[in-house]
Amino acid sequence: MDVLLAYWSRAELLTNGLILLHLVGALGVGMLLGYERSYHGRAAGMRTYGLVCLASTALTVVNAYPGMWYGGMGPPVGAGAGDATRVIQGIVTGIGFLGAGVIMREGLSIRGLSTAASIWCTAAIGVTIGLGFYLVAIGAALLSAFIMSAFRRLETALPHQTVMHLTLVFTRDKAPPAEELRARAKEQGFEVIDWAFHLRNGSGQFEYQLVLQAMGACDPMRLVSALSTTDAVIEFRLSPSRI
Repeated sequence: MDVLLAYWSRAELLTNGLILLHLVGALGVGMLLGYERSYHGRAAGMRTYGLVCLASTALTVVNAYPGMWYGGMGPPVGAGAGDATRVIQGIVTGIGFLGAGVIMREGLSIRGLSTAASIWCTAAIGVTIGLGFYLVAIGAALLSAFIMSAFRRLETALPHQTVMHLTLVFTRDKAPPAEELRARAKEQGFEVIDWAFHLRNGSGQFEYQLVLQAMGACDPMRLVSALSTTDAVIEFRLSPSRI
């Protein structure tokens, strides 16, 4: 029983409280940086930045209190004890490869960044549990769940830009000029911010690849409906740039 109580002693709780303050500060900074990316419609937004900053802080700040590891009952550093920091380095490296495996690119859209960040954050929480900082682990888990569940709605509610990628295929003799496409996109609330052109060799088809930007969450179905009724369009593909 004394061993279990050591993890909840007054000194341990004070240390956990100090570490939690670091985590809350890291979350605020991560949110701020992530919102800048989210506002511009980038794939990594508030959730990804918040989770990464939170996990990085957790893995760093626990090393400032080696005397409080394992409830303060571990052998002193340098007295034949294993070096926990080497174990942490191995975990971070291994989880980094695992997280990379869930990031997928579909055309110009990227999926899985938040999932990869949450996997890495979960590893950091596991490290804090292993070191005996139970209150920190509970707080980090609650903060992570809050990030994953609430930040998507928060990102949508805050002012932001929506970026979408549109691919249009025409027969070569019916391909409209670029300015006409720009005007049609503007009618639907989108601004063309980048272009790419492709003349398919031997097929007689001309392809436009457009990057569209709009303020707020515009309804893409208006654009889809307009394209569906255009006879000159042979094929089109519309996809968001971030998930």
